[in-house]
Amino acid sequence: MSIRKDMGKYDPIKPLHDCDLANETAVLINPDSLTLFSVSHHCNHSHEDVEMALLDSHSRSPLPLHNANPLTPPASSKLDDAQFSSSARPVLRSSPQGQRLASLDVFRGITVALMIVVDYGGGVMPAINHSPWDGLTLADLVMPFFLFIVGVSLALAYKKIPSRGIATQKAVLRTLKLLFLGLFLQGGFLHGINNLTYGVDIQQIRWMGILQRIAIAYFLAAVCEIWLKGSDYVNSETALRRKYQLQLVVAVILTTLYLVLSYGLYVPDWEYQVPSQSTSNMASPKIFSVKCGTRGDTGPACNAVGMIDRKIFGIQHLYKRPIYARSEQCSINSPDYGPLPPNAPSWCQAPFDPEGILSTVMAVVTCLVGLHYGHIIVHFKDHRDRMLHWIIPSSCLIVLAIGLDFLGMHINKVLYTVSYMSVTTGAAGLLFTGIYLMVDVYRWRRMNVVMEWMGKHALVIYVLAACNVLPVVLQGFYSGQPQNNIVSLLPLMK
Repeated sequence: MSIRKDMGKYDPIKPLHDCDLANETAVLINPDSLTLFSVSHHCNHSHEDVEMALLDSHSRSPLPLHNANPLTPPASSKLDDAQFSSSARPVLRSSPQGQRLASLDVFRGITVALMIVVDYGGGVMPAINHSPWDGLTLADLVMPFFLFIVGVSLALAYKKIPSRGIATQKAVLRTLKLLFLGLFLQGGFLHGINNLTYGVDIQQIRWMGILQRIAIAYFLAAVCEIWLKGSDYVNSETALRRKYQLQLVVAVILTTLYLVLSYGLYVPDWEYQVPSQSTSNMASPKIFSVKCGTRGDTGPACNAVGMIDRKIFGIQHLYKRPIYARSEQCSINSPDYGPLPPNAPSWCQAPFDPEGILSTVMAVVTCLVGLHYGHIIVHFKDHRDRMLHWIIPSSCLIVLAIGLDFLGMHINKVLYTVSYMSVTTGAAGLLFTGIYLMVDVYRWRRMNVVMEWMGKHALVIYVLAACNVLPVVLQGFYSGQPQNNIVSLLPLMK
């Protein structure tokens, strides 16, 4: 395909063949099935039947031609196969369907590995576990990294949309499937390692969760990409901004909405119940009262994030093991869980959902930022320009987060503050840039083969870990006695 001389460093979206159009709309999940682990074949390219983000998105991107200096743009704008020498590396060879972005798989695989480490190692190494309230730890990076990957994948999946109506219908279907899977995994159907049972108390089911948040962010970002993308022909940086200006407006509106509700809503006094420790069935639950009567509080007790969830879902449907129960105010073993200290605040045992409604608003913004990074891949043709346009905004986001934290808007994962969104999204952008340089520019693929494989099968791994199937399988490997199994020998496994 030839490129107009005045295009400079921008690469127009190439027309897709019928096969491409079919694959673009099937890139996330086979809409006719919810079989999560099957593989379907379209035009000689396998497409795993999985969802976005935790899931394998077959995102394809036109990669620059191979040069002696991989960061130098190709001298010619022709992308025909005839231009490649016989010694050119296959990863950079052009194909009618485009090239899969291996760095995105590796990034997803690293995030899955990080999730497993913090899930099973956080109890032993609290330093990598989620921060009890304000602050940032290794575990706090997992969720925003997944959301960032969702955004990047969406930009590549929707490079060309044959029908906005059909694309929207499929996005709705994928969202519902993710929501259902999230309820199944986190709603109470599957329990601990030593008590794998099926069943749920409808009066106590948790409505929000990890996959539910990803589903909401995916849907809103997909709608933005399907309906709020201009028709401008991108031949300059100004045209690039103009093409996606409505998506920027959405991000600004969501951020403003979050700030207005977080600092403007009045939080009244509230109360909750804790089941009595008495063995008698007639024992009444203990009732705790929490005094608030304030606005703009960002502490554990009186924030607007928790109030909205209590009003909409009911406190019985929130997460029963709140993260702030590991704080010094609520645990003598802080930063781990433990018995209550003397004179502990009344809110220490109150349920609180870390994936609540208001905090999910800023999670959507993280996904939209990832969408912008994906647009850079779509419209820029050389490595140097892509990475430059990732590094600059990533660095600015981190600087913004530090400034906001200094001014009092602290980095807080549970509230998903603007400073938290900024620092984690900036970190995701820088890490993705580094992985892209290593995997797609210098093609160091062999050393990342495990992470790439995990990225391609992320949903399978997530489901196995979430239902405790993975640790149960590992318990089957032991030394001498069944009690000396891998899970018991490795303190990282809870």
